Amino acid sequence: MSATPEILDVGGLSVDYVLPTGDVRAVDDVSFTVDRGEFLGIVGESGCGKSTLLFAVAQLLAPPARIAAGSIRFKGTNLVGLTDTQLSAIRWRDMSVVMQSAMNALNPVMSIGAQFSDALRAHGKPSKQEIAARSAEVLRMVGIDPVHLKSYPHQLSGGMRQRSMIAMAMLFTPDLIIMDEPTSALDVVAQRALMAQIKDLQQAYGFAVIFVTHDMSLISHFSDRLMVMYAGQVDELGSTREIFDRPRHPYTQGLLEAFPSIRGPRVPLKGIPGNPPDLARLPAGCRFRPRCPLAVERCAQVAPDLYQVDAALVRCLRVGDASMSERADEHRSLTQ
Repeated sequence: MSATPEILDVGGLSVDYVLPTGDVRAVDDVSFTVDRGEFLGIVGESGCGKSTLLFAVAQLLAPPARIAAGSIRFKGTNLVGLTDTQLSAIRWRDMSVVMQSAMNALNPVMSIGAQFSDALRAHGKPSKQEIAARSAEVLRMVGIDPVHLKSYPHQLSGGMRQRSMIAMAMLFTPDLIIMDEPTSALDVVAQRALMAQIKDLQQAYGFAVIFVTHDMSLISHFSDRLMVMYAGQVDELGSTREIFDRPRHPYTQGLLEAFPSIRGPRVPLKGIPGNPPDLARLPAGCRFRPRCPLAVERCAQVAPDLYQVDAALVRCLRVGDASMSERADEHRSLTQ
């Protein structure tokens, strides 16, 4: 086992889409870590860079996307620059990916069992008996009768297809499973059931999870930490419970006000006015400024950094000013 708790360390990662009209930066200087056995949720509106970030971490980017800067250290090895052969040895065995649409991710002309067999054979040459036993075992893990190993994707319900994808990701009990909105095509009841199953599997087998979604309410009960992205950047990062109890960035506050709570008094839902910016024509200063109800003139002039506030990171000038003021007061009290 690694001497450090981090299984994944992403540092200064930037991803560009190289277009004829010029490069567009979809992920801009993003840094975060994931500890062993941790559940990290990533939220934000469509187009904020969540899926691009995940594809970069999994090294599944395809042209015109490319990593422009930064490192992705998985179990101490920088994945950036590795060959396809080197990456193939890591994928499935140590790191798995569950895609957003299982119907598109699964091969429609192969049975579920045949697809499991392909993944197992790619990382060794187990016998037919070993393949059959392991395939049946992982299907049972996600609550599917092994008889469906003979089924084709179109013969399964949406929830069963998604659970089959998770079972495939569990074939080698990897250290990290990356999930890109795996519940988006499911109804509310199926979403909750699948999330509970993912959490139970994680606690039983100890793998880490990076889970991307746009549904704040869904992730609130299952993630340990939460990362809020906007216009390719991290706007807030911290404990899930702390962010929900005390959101500090105006964008995070807007996301939380946009979905209903089943507890407490009924309050009218609020939307965030406007739309995320065009990444090819970003506004000056703070990227959220045109939609921010708390913006002041300085927000149009200064691009905020990520400021440390208690155990959280927040990209907001107001939070940064308050934090610097508190540190100055503390310094004065210590020197008096």
